[in-house]
Amino acid sequence: MSTEFVHLHLHTEYSLLDGACRIGELLDQMEDLSEVDIIGDFASRIPIEVIGNLLDIPRDERQPLRAWSLAILSALEPGPEPQVLKTGNQAVVDFTDYLRRLVNDRRQTPGDPAVDVLTRLIQGEKDGEKLTEAELLHNCIFLLNAGHETTTNLIGNGILALLNNPDQLAKLRQDPSLLEPAIEEIIRYDGPVQTTTRTALEPLEIGGKQIAKGDRISLTLGAANRDPAQFPDPDRMDITREENRHVGFGFGIHFCLGAALARMESQLAIGAMVERMPELRLESADLVWRDNPILRGVNSLPVAF
Repeated sequence: MSTEFVHLHLHTEYSLLDGACRIGELLDQMEDLSEVDIIGDFASRIPIEVIGNLLDIPRDERQPLRAWSLAILSALEPGPEPQVLKTGNQAVVDFTDYLRRLVNDRRQTPGDPAVDVLTRLIQGEKDGEKLTEAELLHNCIFLLNAGHETTTNLIGNGILALLNNPDQLAKLRQDPSLLEPAIEEIIRYDGPVQTTTRTALEPLEIGGKQIAKGDRISLTLGAANRDPAQFPDPDRMDITREENRHVGFGFGIHFCLGAALARMESQLAIGAMVERMPELRLESADLVWRDNPILRGVNSLPVAF
């Protein structure tokens, strides 16, 4: 096992352990609230803590991260309104300015490379080459955007799916060992990423349709995960499903690099909530889903317990 892999593994474990402590703190805080929104008060805050730990961002400086991420991702949606695009571009500028200051500070005072990915990115070298300043900053922005909203929606969609399927929630409470397959079923049943695109590198035929080299193809992962030829009774949530080769994280060379981290975060978050809040229930069935054909999630998820 390479030293690089050991360092990354140790840092991921550190980030998740600290994140688990924060999950407990968030649940403690929620118990004192009269109204709770699973998205704003819980799900959205967990990946921010983990990503903040990965980059060793001071905790009192993490508050703008979610707003920056949402603004940037909204600007990447198909056909964004001019104001949405303007807000997204400004978020890139603001986040880049912040990261530039953070990088300069880290160059002056490096962190421990075993637990600070930003220091490792700054110091990292391959065949005598290092990341340019632009590459370094954009990798940090990508890390936030790729790991934040998707994980937020995975946790939110998962809790909502369990509340809407009380028989499956009861099974999970009775047998916590089902947590791992439950997460896989949540990803299949109502995953946070519904579509993605690919560019054909050569001519091919799919379902009788001719695809030319260079054509862009929209792939609907959500539909593939409900394919009756692959999943018996696909519209039914079943956390004991044995054959569950979903494509919620993509496939092959395009498989999501953050899949393992997202799985662990959602297991920690959903597992803790199911254990700590046995009376959890939806406060309202009138939910508003984000107007986004790619990322699926509700704007808020009010609950009582």
